[in-house]
Amino acid sequence: MTAPHRTLLAVEYDSPERARIVEQSVRPEIGAIDGDRTTATLARDAETVEVRVAADDLVALRAGINTWLTLLSVAEESDRAATEQF
Repeated sequence: MTAPHRTLLAVEYDSPERARIVEQSVRPEIGAIDGDRTTATLARDAETVEVRVAADDLVALRAGINTWLTLLSVAEESDRAATEQF
């Protein structure tokens, strides 16, 4: 797909370990949730996780961005809940 619309979501975490946990949590979704109009790639460099979303049109780009922001947020909250001490 030659997608004319693209965005980069770059999220910086407080440690490379936390970034690794988030990256590994969302990595299974790469390719699994791509549609006919949207694709995504995932990369991590130290404490930064990057998701590149590409789409055929702006509506699909918005949907892709919302999906990946939600996936990152769920991974962050899951990690936070797992590491909290009760």
